[in-house]
Amino acid sequence: MVEEDRYCVDTLTQISAVRSALLKVEEEILRDHVSHCVAGAFTSGNVVDQRHKVDELVEAIGRMTR
Repeated sequence: MVEEDRYCVDTLTQISAVRSALLKVEEEILRDHVSHCVAGAFTSGNVVDQRHKVDELVEAIGRMTR
């Protein structure tokens, strides 16, 4: 759109739509990770794995909120 010299507001609207779509995908993947990987670590009873998954989750959420 930029290369085609499209109207700036139209380009910004598209960027916003893409950002929103990516956020939804990111949230769905995070939900899946918690439901399977993190839950699995807690079900296993392996304390080391549990700590690793929690640390991993906190880091992922931190990256999402930057």
